[in-house]
Amino acid sequence: MASSYDVHVRICGQEIIKYDLEIKALIQDIRECSGPQTVLVELNAAVKERFSQLRQRLQDMEQMAKEQDRESDKNDILTETEAHHKQMLSNQTAWRKANLACKLTIDNREKDELLYGGDSSVRQRKATKENLVQTSSEITESLMSISRMMAQQVKQSEESIGTLANSSRTVLETNEEFKAMTSTIHLGRKLILKYNRRELTDKLLIFLALALFFATSWHGLSHDLGFSFFHSKIESRTREEAVLKTRS
Repeated sequence: MASSYDVHVRICGQEIIKYDLEIKALIQDIRECSGPQTVLVELNAAVKERFSQLRQRLQDMEQMAKEQDRESDKNDILTETEAHHKQMLSNQTAWRKANLACKLTIDNREKDELLYGGDSSVRQRKATKENLVQTSSEITESLMSISRMMAQQVKQSEESIGTLANSSRTVLETNEEFKAMTSTIHLGRKLILKYNRRELTDKLLIFLALALFFATSWHGLSHDLGFSFFHSKIESRTREEAVLKTRS
């Protein structure tokens, strides 16, 4: 069953990939930029913003790794975070190199303008237009690639959310089953207590019946023994009187 942490880690990883692709596209723009200086400043500002967002998401992923219960999950997330961190360092190196190349291009263009004047400016403007067309085409392709990747990531996020919703429904159904089992257990307990009370009553009735039986038997036995004893006394007395009469 997928947990909420799995969904958050996956979404965080997708956002890191998105920022990485955007940084690569901006670095390519800087590498191909031929000026003016204001364009380079704007591109560098955009790169700095993406790097800041990327660092924040890497910190979030490291925090989620620390909050994992299982050591294996923690190590997997930390491994993925380390890979993204290395990629960020590689992008920073490429960014510095692209800036150096762009500044060199701008410096050379400014020198050409100073040395060759108007003809150079015309050639430079023509070259700039061609570069802009090529850059625009490359940017469009990069944006389309990013769009396709983001659409795929959104689809994966929807599937993750659907999995989480199914898991929630399963938990609710299990809870209802536990409630039904608890009700059945309570009913069984009541029946057992009722049966125990009835069994105790039956034993008490049996005991009273036996007591009554023994009392009645004892009474009858006592009566029979008393009558026999009285009858033997009378017979003995009669015999004694008969003997006395005979002697006299």
